[in-house]
Amino acid sequence: MPPAKVGRARSRKAAPRPKAPPRRAGTSASSPPATARAPRRGGWRRLLSWLVLATVWGGLALGVALLWFTWDMPRPDSALAATRRPSVTLLAADGSLLATQGDLYGRTVRLRELPAHLPAALLAVEDRRFHRHPGLDPAGLARAAWANWRAGEVVQGGSTLTQQLAKNLFLTPERSLRRKVQEALLALWLERRFTKDQLLEIYLNRVYLGAGAYGVDAAARLYFGLPAARVSVWQAAMLAGLPKAPSRYNPRASPDLAMARAAEVLEAMVETGVLTAAQMQAELARMRIPDRPPLGAGWFADWALDGLAERFPGNADLTLRATLDPRLQAVAEARLAALLEGPGARAGVTQGAVVVLEAGSGAVRAMVGGRDYRTSQFNRAASARRQPGSAFKPFVFLAALERGMRPEDAVSDAPLSLRGWSPGNGAWRTRGEITLEEALAQSVNTAAVRVLLRAGGPRAAAEVAERLGLSGRFPNDASLALGTGEVTLLDLAAAYAAIANGGLRVEPFGIAAASAEGRALPVARPGPRRVVAAEDAAALRRMLVAVVARGTGRAAAVPGRAVGGKTGTTQDFRDAWFVGFAGPAVIGVWLGNDDGRPMEEVRGGTLPALLFREVAAALP
Repeated sequence: MPPAKVGRARSRKAAPRPKAPPRRAGTSASSPPATARAPRRGGWRRLLSWLVLATVWGGLALGVALLWFTWDMPRPDSALAATRRPSVTLLAADGSLLATQGDLYGRTVRLRELPAHLPAALLAVEDRRFHRHPGLDPAGLARAAWANWRAGEVVQGGSTLTQQLAKNLFLTPERSLRRKVQEALLALWLERRFTKDQLLEIYLNRVYLGAGAYGVDAAARLYFGLPAARVSVWQAAMLAGLPKAPSRYNPRASPDLAMARAAEVLEAMVETGVLTAAQMQAELARMRIPDRPPLGAGWFADWALDGLAERFPGNADLTLRATLDPRLQAVAEARLAALLEGPGARAGVTQGAVVVLEAGSGAVRAMVGGRDYRTSQFNRAASARRQPGSAFKPFVFLAALERGMRPEDAVSDAPLSLRGWSPGNGAWRTRGEITLEEALAQSVNTAAVRVLLRAGGPRAAAEVAERLGLSGRFPNDASLALGTGEVTLLDLAAAYAAIANGGLRVEPFGIAAASAEGRALPVARPGPRRVVAAEDAAALRRMLVAVVARGTGRAAAVPGRAVGGKTGTTQDFRDAWFVGFAGPAVIGVWLGNDDGRPMEEVRGGTLPALLFREVAAALP
């Protein structure tokens, strides 16, 4: 091979390698090249950028969330001074509680004024860690969640007392995430603004405890008739059990549930060391719910408090003393209920009403507006208008007395026909001529129509009734003598009062006295005024006594009492009445059915007269 070719071949095989760069001090031959570390630096930069972006966007999201949760949250400072509805407390004649309206607040109490067992009972059952948490209690929340999970239902709440206070003061009962967040924020604000003792005082004075009562003092007075400073241990336990469900555990509405809840609170007080087991058993033995006011007092309260704003304008809390006698009210309720359950049920009677008022003043002492106030609040004593039947006849005979006729004057009881209308006399056998007194005592219809015509006709009789206070729709024909107008039992009884008291018209009333924040208020009502001559009232009173002594009202007689009155029965036995007087009182009774269904031969002289007698026998 020629030499030149050999040189070219070697040059291709041994090409020179590039020189390695000089090593830096401190590096080893195994270190990776610098270009291999560049991607790691870029990763940290990207991670840092993502963290910054996440922080910014997270802060914005948190701000938006807080704005959404709090945009409609009330201002705490203004909510602490929230307004309330003025309260009305209605007391019976003996001072016992009948009813309340509005927001009932008692006296503002301080912790130092209360027995130690009252706040202790509340904390034992509502928030045992109250003095250790900052307004929110994660441990308590976890404990409640565990108890609820084990029970399979909600048996414990995780809200602290401060959260409950925030909800009661500032928020609605709505159940939502927004409200719970607002509740937590407000609880934290309250804890920063007030001390623990101040928070407990605010709670005890503002918490709702049922039946319109706010605060422990109002509730103690409402349920036990004494201030919060004097409640016993079991009473404190009952009050402390109310915040969980004020309506459900209200001792007036559900005494059994209230006592069971109070027993739970007493057990909690034993668990927290406030009571011993022996003390708990002693308190359970002492526990007794005070007697509830008569149920029928609801009808009276509704009637007595009607139009209250016009009679007592202003925003002050009112305390009203009513005319109602609780003992007499209870008697009237019990006797009516027994009659409707017994003989009334057998005779097809499903409803009734009773009213008792003072003849001399018009003060209403008892009012039962139906069978059961809980099932029907319609007041059949004051609002129902029905035909009174023969119970209207005294006004016809009074018109005759005012025209100069006397009780001993004669009137015919023979059959009568007026333009095709012929009133019947039932089982009465015609005698020809009878006295006015006998005609009223025996409730003879034909004689009553003749007396109406001789006394000036239906307009004259209607004028007499209206003058005595009996308003109604009265027909302008002779049927008015048989009571074909429409009246209420209360108005009819008030009109009879003018006969019983010697001729003075009275207005029925239920409020005897009023006060606002310790100041006596005037109670406007018209006084008795003469509308009938004393001699005419006395004559008619004597005639009504004859109705009970020997006439259709004999079943109403009460031994040892001067009793007078009049029976009333409408067509087909749809209504049966007895209205009369016994001593200083007038008693009115109505029996019937709301739908006007006929009863089975129930007349005014039967069941109504018997009920009148039972109520009259209970008069003082």
